[in-house]
Amino acid sequence: MQRRSMLKAAAALAAFEPLMSKALGQSESTTLKEVPLGSSATLTVERRGQIVLFGINRPNIQNRIDPETFDSLGRVYYDYEHDPSLRAAILFGHGRNFSRGVDVDAYAARLRESRATSPPNPRTIDPLGKSGPHLSKPVIVVAHGDTWNMAHELMLAADIRIAAGETNFGQDENTHGRFPGGGATVRFVREAGWGNAMRYMLTGDHWSAQEAFRMGEIQMIASTPEQALDAAIKIATRIAANAPLGIKTTLASAHLALDQPEPVALSKLSEQYAALYRTQDFIEGRRAEAEGRPPVYRGK
Repeated sequence: MQRRSMLKAAAALAAFEPLMSKALGQSESTTLKEVPLGSSATLTVERRGQIVLFGINRPNIQNRIDPETFDSLGRVYYDYEHDPSLRAAILFGHGRNFSRGVDVDAYAARLRESRATSPPNPRTIDPLGKSGPHLSKPVIVVAHGDTWNMAHELMLAADIRIAAGETNFGQDENTHGRFPGGGATVRFVREAGWGNAMRYMLTGDHWSAQEAFRMGEIQMIASTPEQALDAAIKIATRIAANAPLGIKTTLASAHLALDQPEPVALSKLSEQYAALYRTQDFIEGRRAEAEGRPPVYRGK
């Protein structure tokens, strides 16, 4: 038992290693296929059975997100969405911090190069969820160290959020002449309440993992980054064992409740439930329950 715990801890620690060898595009066996990212290593991708781990990998600049990393994340989100063998995803950061948010200099350079007006890539999903379709599969974010601005907004766009106890959250754009334009003015208010969100966005003050938990924007606090990642992997594994069509319908129904008036979402429930009755997964769930065994769902 002690050896097994040590091995699990070592695996979690390895996933946070800044010089992780399984960088995007370097190992076909552990990366999503058909991800045209060349030799980029600013975002790592590691498959573990039916779950996938995305790692922001710019520790030398506190994992600040440049256009390349953001575009890469949008493409791997797209591939995750369209890969039927994957059922849950985890987003984390290599090194000491999850991310300090936008790499302002890198984005300014892109604007000077006029690349911001290039045609949008159809094989991408907005990681901030500001445009385009919602993911039909869940994303879990693991925050640790500094988690500021766009990084905090990436977390808010996820479905489940776990933080290490030493996480330092920030949404301080107003102190820099900007504003929280990545979704915090909508999602932070929705998740934490008007007064809580305004207290931090308007002052630029930072807050702790304990305060984030109090406000309801994270679901769990772990003692260390390694334990936070391990907790996320356990939750993702539990999700992956469930019926994928049921997971998809749950997310769709919940998003509809946020995007449309409540009566619209409620009016769709019977139709959504009836559709699942006709699936092989529904039959398998009933059969497994009767036979006293774990179900094996295939998303059909």
